[in-house]
Amino acid sequence: MSLSAIVWIITIVFCLIFLWISLKVKDQASESFSNYAIAGGTLPIYLILFTDVATIMGAGNFVGHAAQGYKIGMLDIPFIIGEQGSKIIFALIFAGLAGRFTYNTLSEMMDDLIVRDKFTRGLVGFLTACIMIAWVGGQAKGMGDIFAAFTGANPIPIIMLFNAVFIVYTFLGGIYSVVWTDLLQGIIVVVFAFIFYGYALAPVNFSMSILQQKLAEVGAAELGTISNVPFGVILKNFVTGCFGILAAQIYWQRCFAAKDSKTARNGMLVSGIAAVIFVSLTAIVGIVTKTLNPNLADPNQAMPWLMMNYTPMWVLAVVFTLILAAAMSSADSNLNSAAVIIANDMIRPFAPHLNDKQLVKYTQYITIIVGVFSALAAIYSSSIIGLFSKAYTMAGGGVVPVLLVGLIWKKTGKPFEMGTKNSRVTPWGARLGIIIGSVISLSQLGILWGVVISAVVTILVSLVTPDVPQNSSPYIKA
Repeated sequence: MSLSAIVWIITIVFCLIFLWISLKVKDQASESFSNYAIAGGTLPIYLILFTDVATIMGAGNFVGHAAQGYKIGMLDIPFIIGEQGSKIIFALIFAGLAGRFTYNTLSEMMDDLIVRDKFTRGLVGFLTACIMIAWVGGQAKGMGDIFAAFTGANPIPIIMLFNAVFIVYTFLGGIYSVVWTDLLQGIIVVVFAFIFYGYALAPVNFSMSILQQKLAEVGAAELGTISNVPFGVILKNFVTGCFGILAAQIYWQRCFAAKDSKTARNGMLVSGIAAVIFVSLTAIVGIVTKTLNPNLADPNQAMPWLMMNYTPMWVLAVVFTLILAAAMSSADSNLNSAAVIIANDMIRPFAPHLNDKQLVKYTQYITIIVGVFSALAAIYSSSIIGLFSKAYTMAGGGVVPVLLVGLIWKKTGKPFEMGTKNSRVTPWGARLGIIIGSVISLSQLGILWGVVISAVVTILVSLVTPDVPQNSSPYIKA
């Protein structure tokens, strides 16, 4: 049987399984908006753990970071440590806090605990949704590249096909479809990743010294070190990855969906450690490819080229299954998160008359719109990581400083509780802090200045503008 036939069979089987799962859970998901968005805050550790793992290890990590390794070498590692290591920071500092609450989104939590301003909530929703939309497009682009390498098919129809599948089963089952398909996909990712890295790193005998020697032989020794790279560049890459992830709805959403704080923290901690190791190895795979073929016209083909030329067919089938599972899980998670954000934070505050059933319908329609838009973004974007970095920078430089200031700059020493605004940040402080931080982060000054200036502006403006009354929250418990 040809590789092309194997690839298509695996794809069809996966799609049918995912659609069957979504049909099984769609009634439970449609019972309420909370069920559709966060499974009512009831998910156990095994679902939280595997949905975290599966979501983190998307096609962007298996294809995009291999491409970055091929292009810039070890300089990609600080970005990875920031991007993936931030999950560990998130687990240790934020996951326990988020696991205590049953908000649907990060924007909603900031609105209740920190700001109490629907315009700020909508702004945070827009910026955090951008990250999710970029990730959906990235998964589709990654699968298009892989399909093109493995079957010779035109990647554009493949991108459209995968987006159609993402849309259908996420549309039907919301977060329930996501976590149950992620259970299967997460197991596949963990098991098959070891086979993938075993073959991919074999050409350098799993040795960094041999990798450095081979890089020197092809005139690319600079890719094997970061010693000659300015510290400012390394720090910028780290902060961009770290702050962008802290603004990512998918991780907050899983914490809100967890049954308790311990479940939220442990799931993110284990998956974060795994992500740092796996994604760093993926970048090294790209560097290995550079030593074997230094003249690839398209760096996005680094990992597919290595697999096609240095592994037997059965391993190719395993690798394809791995990447398919990773892409599907990451895409459905981000698609669901983006749709929930838009419905919950950009529509709901301005249309308080909407009931649960209407919100679920709106979220389903938005799922279709976001999926189509992401497919177009994937088709016209030049690189996978390019889709992510701008969204990371914009949200990380604007939203995260305001979040941190809001959580640290409290009115009293009491812990945050739903319905309690225990923060000195005012609506205008938050609005200007977010906007100025985002704009500066995207400018030549970069995210480091954006973060600092955003925090300063948030504090200064909050000192001279009026706050909102305590009783403005819809979350105050009777």
